[in-house]
Parts: sequence; C-alpha cells; structure tokens
Amino acid sequence: MAEIKSNDSDSFVARASETYRIFVIYGPDRGLVSERAAILARKSGVAQDDPFSMLKLDVGDLQDGGRLLDEVNSLGLFGGEKLVWLRGAGNEKPLLDAMAVLAAGPPPPNRLIVEAGDLKKGSGLRKIAEPAKAIGVIPCYSDDARALNALIDAELAQDGLTITPAARRQLMDLIGGDRVASRNEIRKLSLYCRGSGIVEEEDVAAIIGDASSVSTDDAVDAVLTGDLPALRHALQKVVASKSPIFLVLQACLKQLQMIDSMRAEMHEKNLQTGQVMMTLGRHIHFRRKPVVENALRTWSPEALLRETERLQSAILQTRRRQNLENSIAFQSLMAVALQSARTGRRTG
Repeated sequence: MAEIKSNDSDSFVARASETYRIFVIYGPDRGLVSERAAILARKSGVAQDDPFSMLKLDVGDLQDGGRLLDEVNSLGLFGGEKLVWLRGAGNEKPLLDAMAVLAAGPPPPNRLIVEAGDLKKGSGLRKIAEPAKAIGVIPCYSDDARALNALIDAELAQDGLTITPAARRQLMDLIGGDRVASRNEIRKLSLYCRGSGIVEEEDVAAIIGDASSVSTDDAVDAVLTGDLPALRHALQKVVASKSPIFLVLQACLKQLQMIDSMRAEMHEKNLQTGQVMMTLGRHIHFRRKPVVENALRTWSPEALLRETERLQSAILQTRRRQNLENSIAFQSLMAVALQSARTGRRTG
C-alpha cells in the first residue's frame, strides 16, 4: 500500500484493523508510535491480558527471521488468532528477512504490529512494507497545530472544560514534542481545573511542564558527551512525562550503530568527518551535529562494539524484567556515558 499521510493517520488507525493484518508504525514521535500501536492492539479483538493470545517481543529477541515467521503463522494454544507485537524495530536483518517473506505471501493467520523508530525514506523496512498491499504503514510525526488543538479539545471535553484563547496559545507552546507526554500534561491540567468549567492562563502556568522538550535526543546527547548531570536531568524528564525509558535505550543504541556505520564509511572511502556528515548524517538536526561529529572523532570501533552490546543486553533485560525497566536503563545509560567521558578525556 502507499504510505498513509501523517494527517490521515488517526482516521486510518480507527478503521484499519478490518483491512490489514500486518502494520508497520514508525516515526520520530515515539509516544505517538506507541499510542497508535496500542490502539491497533485493542481493535484487533485479541485479549490483551491473555499470554497465549498476545505475544510482545523486542527486536533483540529475533536471532533470525524464522522466530517471527513462526509466531505470526502458528495457531494459538487454545485456538483463535494471536497478536504479535514487536517493539524497538529498525532495519535489523532478521526482521527484514521475515518481513520480506510476509510481504510476498498471503495474509497470515495472526496479526502483527511492528513498532519502529524514525525510519529514513528508502530504508530497508520501509522499502519492504510500503509497496506491499497486505501491510499498513503508519508514520508518526510530531503533532502539528491542528492535531494539538484537537487533542486539547478532546481531553478537556471529557471533564466538561473549555479553554480561553490566551490559555490555549500558552498551552500550545508547552506541548507537542511527544504525543504521550502531551496527553499526560493535558490530563493533569484537566484534573486540576475539573469543576471550574474553563481553563485560564494561570491554570496552565501552574500545572503544565514543558512537554515539548521531553525528548530522547537530550538523553542521547548527554550519553555521547559523557555529561552525567545532563543525563540524569533528561532521564528524570522522560520518567516524569510517563514516556517509556526503554525508548531512550533504543534511541541511544541506534545512534551508536549509526556512528559505527559512519566510521566504517570514513575508513572505506577515506572521508573526513565533515564529508560523511553531509551524506550519512544529513538528516541529523543541525543542533545535534557537533555532538555526533565529536563522537565520530573520539569513539573507537572497539568501544562502539562494546557499548552497543551493553545496550542490546539492557534492552533485552528490560523486556524480561519490566518491573526493573527504569533501573536497568538508568544504570546502562550511565555506564555508556562514563565510557564516553573517559574517551573524551583521553583524546582531549
């Protein structure tokens, strides 16, 4: 199918479970990715609390494509269809191998939701999924003004609230970086104003934090620069926003993998840092480019491999021991940041 336009995604998600059995949901707004995946999971009709019908996997659980194909095509233990929900996806080879088979074949007996990060146009997973008639592809970009206004109105209406134009403008300046974080902030405001009938500017000032700044990028940059206080602050913001801290692990892993690819490109083609940034790094936000450039200069291939393996192990542990997710993520990210700080001191 053709990729759904971002502003049509919500309406598509509302009806798509009747048309498709496989979905790829991706984008930079990780909260929105998770939210839309959860909506599709609920609409699948599969019992969310039945471990025999609902299977949640992390992409690190796939040693090869066979595991995913087996789960998507196997019958449930007590009959009925299953839902396989794969998180943390990117362009990993086991996933691409399995998706290529699914895209070329008939609809599977079970449902599959692939929850991915920010995939570049033409990247492996999008290249397989977008042309496939049997796969629904849903992009998740940060909410624009229209989507934010709709979100505000929908959440406040549940408590019979309206909002003044001035308060709305103030609120719009403070939300929008992540759908889940934005929704949680509006719900806090709604609870605070419940019974008053209207939301004023002073209410917004009293209760809303800056949800637009809740981003995994801050945490990743703190890891790359070895700035431990900045990392603690960024992780506290993520936790306070109710966003899964697992997303920070995944974002940091992808950043190190990208730096490793860029270093390999530099070595193979004898390129300078600036040259590889203009090709493989052209999609990086300009404010982050100095951090990535410095990491390219200072991180060795051996250190990248070691810390990548550390993060992969941490992601797997958070899936197996979800009650310890925050602790595992915090310790692992701090360990990588310490390595970065030592690297910076040696090369400085």
